[in-house]
Amino acid sequence: MDSVRTLDDARLLVAEPPDSNRVLSSTFADDARAVTAVSTVGEALDRLETASVDCLLTAQSLADEETGLELCERMRERDLDLPIVFAPAGGDQALASAAVAADVSAYVPRESTTDPAATDCRSAVEQALADGRERRRLRERTRQFDAIFEGPETYAWVLEPDGTVRRANERALTAIDATASDVRGRPLAALPWWQSTADGRAQIQNAIERAASGEIAHQEVTHVRADGTGANANHTRGEPDASDKPTTFEVTVRPVRDESGTVVSLLVRATDVTDRARLEHELRESEELHRVTLNNMTDTVLITDDNGAFTYVCPNVHFIFGYTDDEIHEMGTIDELLGPDLFDREELEEAGVLTNIECTATDRAGREHTLLVNVREVSIQDGTVLYSCRDITTRKRREEALTALHRTTRQLLYAETDHEIAEIVVDDATDVLDLEASAAYLFDIDENVLRPAASSSGMERIHGPVRDHRASDDSLPGRVFVDGETRFFADVHDSSLLSNPETDLRSAAYVPLGDHGVFVAGSPESGTFDDVSRELTDLLAATAEAALDRLERERTLRERDRELKRQNRQLTRFNRINEIIRDLDQALVRAETREEIEHAVCDRLTTADRFSFAWIGAVGDGGARLESRAQSGTREGQEYIDSVSLACTDASEPAVRTATDREATVVSNVADGLRDEPWRSTALACGYQSAMSVPLAYDEVSYGVLTVYADRADAFDDMIRAVLAELGETIAAAIAAVERKHALLSDASTRLEFDVTDETFLFARLAREAECTVSFDGGVRQHDDGASVFVTVTGAPPEAVAATAVEFLGVERAQVISSEGRTGGDDSESAPSSTDADGIGGTIHLHLSRPVFALQLADHGIVLRGVEATPSAVRVVVDIPQSADVRESANIVSKTFSDAELRSKRTVERTSPRDFRSTLRERLTDRQLEVVQLAYYGGYFESPREQSGEDVAAALEISPAAFYRHVRTVQRKLFDIVFDELEVPAPPSDGG
Repeated sequence: MDSVRTLDDARLLVAEPPDSNRVLSSTFADDARAVTAVSTVGEALDRLETASVDCLLTAQSLADEETGLELCERMRERDLDLPIVFAPAGGDQALASAAVAADVSAYVPRESTTDPAATDCRSAVEQALADGRERRRLRERTRQFDAIFEGPETYAWVLEPDGTVRRANERALTAIDATASDVRGRPLAALPWWQSTADGRAQIQNAIERAASGEIAHQEVTHVRADGTGANANHTRGEPDASDKPTTFEVTVRPVRDESGTVVSLLVRATDVTDRARLEHELRESEELHRVTLNNMTDTVLITDDNGAFTYVCPNVHFIFGYTDDEIHEMGTIDELLGPDLFDREELEEAGVLTNIECTATDRAGREHTLLVNVREVSIQDGTVLYSCRDITTRKRREEALTALHRTTRQLLYAETDHEIAEIVVDDATDVLDLEASAAYLFDIDENVLRPAASSSGMERIHGPVRDHRASDDSLPGRVFVDGETRFFADVHDSSLLSNPETDLRSAAYVPLGDHGVFVAGSPESGTFDDVSRELTDLLAATAEAALDRLERERTLRERDRELKRQNRQLTRFNRINEIIRDLDQALVRAETREEIEHAVCDRLTTADRFSFAWIGAVGDGGARLESRAQSGTREGQEYIDSVSLACTDASEPAVRTATDREATVVSNVADGLRDEPWRSTALACGYQSAMSVPLAYDEVSYGVLTVYADRADAFDDMIRAVLAELGETIAAAIAAVERKHALLSDASTRLEFDVTDETFLFARLAREAECTVSFDGGVRQHDDGASVFVTVTGAPPEAVAATAVEFLGVERAQVISSEGRTGGDDSESAPSSTDADGIGGTIHLHLSRPVFALQLADHGIVLRGVEATPSAVRVVVDIPQSADVRESANIVSKTFSDAELRSKRTVERTSPRDFRSTLRERLTDRQLEVVQLAYYGGYFESPREQSGEDVAAALEISPAAFYRHVRTVQRKLFDIVFDELEVPAPPSDGG
């Protein structure tokens, strides 16, 4: 509702019964702005909800037995400020009291329901309207004051003039955790709120006293923590909080006067102004910083008027120009300082600012400076143009040096040697460093010396020739190289390590180039190395070091690449050699004859272009010439064999030389000594440029020579040589194995008899020392660590012979088998005959350690048939297969015994089938063969038996049952073979 209304402009709500002729409504019909008549409480309340009402005038009696008093009570519940005039008809004291209790604005009794009491009602309504307006005004002021007083951002108190608290707002109470009664009547300055302020109580008390005298007092106080380091304001609720930073409050104490002007109370408000105080503090600091910056920054600020006359000169002008600000002002215009025509005035007017104008200015000492100037239009006092000058002399110098260094870097990318890098760095040092003297030392790792690789003409002129320095601590280059630390000298003469005291060099820099050397630069002037010079010197040296590192990496990579290629070639050769070895091994395993072996070897060596030509030769029966046994390769090979001399007397040809001295022969380049040996020209004509010949020897027995030719020089490196040499032994062993096989399977053989006078021969020594005849038929049983033989003794007790034998080196054990002699078989040609001189003799079993002569002969296919030794002579009989070389076999026997003479040679035929012995040997185990041999030579099979089965079993250290089981097993296997060979017909059936 509006706060001011006149009666004429008032809107009245009149409640009266319908049968009253609306006397109250009609009374104000012409005076009020609007009159609304209602008859019930409900209608009145509804009207109040839908329309504005300035005053309620009601009678006591209403429709539906409702009363005006009831309406007054209901209306006051709705609106405390609405003016209500109660005009009952015939009122009494009780009704008047009830009206007062209902808080009506005026009570106007009437004589009757028809009496309008117009004058009284009009006065009452006018007064009620006036009272309502005042009431609403006061209430609005109260609400406004409360809104301000209880504001969430302000701490507020109402004080008595003497400073005691009359009222405090909620925030002020919460800040000190108090209630209104706790603070009412207490001095404000004594409250806990001010305990966390610096001198707060005294300041507040002073402000209260000033306000009590009628002055508005302002005071700033700062809340701090109890320890003096924090604040006391909770920013989440605006309340003090000891955990925050210091908080600044502005406290205002305002006097409140009555109508007479007397101060009746004081209003105190505290507002948080921390942000404002901080901003003011920062502003003051910023102003101070601005002043300090202007005085100390290297950029210079100048302001001129339109004519170029100075209106402002920055205090730091001396940093660039060396003049004071007063001396600059005395110059008159900017043209005297920066030169005329620095910029286009029209261009400045159009753009407003011109940036990065480069110019040259001379300082007070006459030194030139390169400046970068920004020009801007301004309006500052009398100044119109602002100049900001930055000295870029150092930067310009660095840029020029870096450009030169960039050129140097590009050149170093294409340098191919360390000396070339050194020369480039020294040549470019003048442009990069602006120094006339420079030199580069490179480290000689073999001599441990730093050697000059390059030096400038300026270095030669100022310092003289540079010389070598040891990589040690006794010189500046040596010390820097060893320590790896750069050294700059304002005057190199101050160093105790200066090796040339007569030098005119003063300023000097010694920079290590990693592990490569040292770079030296200098000047005849002292103190020339400023920060820029040092930086550029380090950059130039680092660039040189990087280039030297690049070369070293490239050299390492090239060496690694060469090594990888070499290893790849070697691996390829390994693969080829392994292929050759595998191929030859397969061929040697499959070969059945010596001829197959020899042809297979030559074929495999020349297949797939391994070698050009290969052949195997052996000395003929006459011993005068090397004969070809097998060959393979290019068709020129046969021409070569037919053309060269293979006579054993001409040992220049590789194959003949190897056959003669039995050593491998390598000819790396056939063309060397071409005129000295005829075979070389023949080999070159056939396309052979290198050759190698290896002996085919096994157990010191030669089976010929293998010679290989290649179509390129140096084809036989160390690895090929080792492989071919080993291959020669393998081929010889394969040939020996084939001949051993043929010796065992051949039906016909050549029998050779030898007289042996070797005094070291075991049987010769045994016969001589025991003074008896010793013989055996060649039966040898091999063991892991040696062999055993059965020996027949004649002319001496076998026990004495056994005792003598065990004393010999090479005899592990001697066991007497029987004490009566026997011939050892029915085949008189299978063993030498023995002479029973006095009937004393027997059989002994000798266990021999390796080497055993019989096994040595067997390795070459020679079968020992028998040995007979007497105190004066020894006869040895051997069989040689027809496929073997008789002369070579005889040589083998002669080598086995130190002195052996061939006495007879004849061909013998075996009477048993060729494979009878091998078949029997395959079917018998080693243990079974040992048992029957001991039983045979012990006389078990004689009649009568010379030894019982129990005796033989005891000699074998087995049980008699085991002995009989072995004998029966051997007999059964022997008869199986005999009957299979005889092809005995099956017995007839029962039906005949």
